[in-house]
Amino acid sequence: MNGTTNVLRLRQPDAIDDPLTDILRTGARKLLAQAIESEAEAYLASMRDLKLPDGRERLIQTGIGPVEVSRVKIRDRGATGEDRIRFTSAILPKWARRTKSLDALLPILYLRGLSTGDFQEALSALLGRDAPNLSPTVVTRLTSEWQGEYERWQARDLSARHYVYVWADGVYLQARMEDQAECMLVLIGATPEGKKELVGFQAGVRESAQSWRELLVEIKRRGLSISPRIAVGDGALGFWKALDELFPGTHHQRCWLHKTTNVLNKVPKSVQTGMKAALREIYLAPTRAQAEVAVDLFADAYQARYPKAVECLRKDQRALLAFFDWPAEHWIHLRTTNPIESVFATVRHRTVRTKGSLSPTTARLMVFKLIMAASKTWRRLMGENQLPKVIAGVRFQDGTEITTVPTHSAA
Repeated sequence: MNGTTNVLRLRQPDAIDDPLTDILRTGARKLLAQAIESEAEAYLASMRDLKLPDGRERLIQTGIGPVEVSRVKIRDRGATGEDRIRFTSAILPKWARRTKSLDALLPILYLRGLSTGDFQEALSALLGRDAPNLSPTVVTRLTSEWQGEYERWQARDLSARHYVYVWADGVYLQARMEDQAECMLVLIGATPEGKKELVGFQAGVRESAQSWRELLVEIKRRGLSISPRIAVGDGALGFWKALDELFPGTHHQRCWLHKTTNVLNKVPKSVQTGMKAALREIYLAPTRAQAEVAVDLFADAYQARYPKAVECLRKDQRALLAFFDWPAEHWIHLRTTNPIESVFATVRHRTVRTKGSLSPTTARLMVFKLIMAASKTWRRLMGENQLPKVIAGVRFQDGTEITTVPTHSAA
């Protein structure tokens, strides 16, 4: 026998030929190997130690499937006990079996209706047969870790934090929960550097001043002492009463997104397109005076037939136009609660009601994980160079800084 054979290996019925995935997996393996080798060489450069060739093979679950990697082992034979030098890869932690991006995928799948026992079957096409390192036991342990992360976040110190602007809203998700779904009270803030952060997140009643008060009291108790300059939210929120009690210096800005919906709900659908365009003329006006003229035109056009719609707009007119007293670069951020709405649009898409239901506690935890994952991609505020002026109390009119011209008396 010369070792050759004419037997052809047949493809299994459930096997999938995917050259692109094979290329990606091969490339990922090479890149990881090169990165870890470079990391180890840099570590050894200053001590000229010996590198042993007996690293262990490890299977890392990634978004492109399992990638086999050898962990570099470096041994210090010249010392014992606490004096021994140890090398730990920052790229490949000692016990890593999954990438962080894959761990972030799990709460999304959980909210989509998958139980912990279904993960291996659902992920097998993506991660390879049997999806190792994602057993039900592993997933259950991860949810416990998320609970600990949530509790630590809720207890974090805020004494060094300062939020120039805040956005508040109460969001109903009904994510695999019972019919009487809890409302998630959400508070997002903008730092002096223009970065948006999740400030508060807890269950409560959306229009209850008491629920919002509990959230604000807790935030203040943990050290947030500087009042935001302006807050943006829906006019129906109990948030405003609680805000005036705990941060009385904060200005009010009503959300045009909510106001538009509330006004349009008071008229027939046949009228809504034209009315929506008329409302847009108000909040996109370049000056407060022009916006007020647009409000009057709106009232003239609809007062006779739809007085409730006009009243709905008029009653919050002052708070709806408050953004004109702030930098024009920030108007797009201040007119609506979009920083919250845009996040929860994605969350809502993933939290459709399915068979079975999560407990309110578990649902809240899963949504928290989704928000924290989304927050890593939040964009900074435009015109962040204007924020120091806002903090210093500089006044603006129609988006432009008010400058005082010094007067010179005649000699």
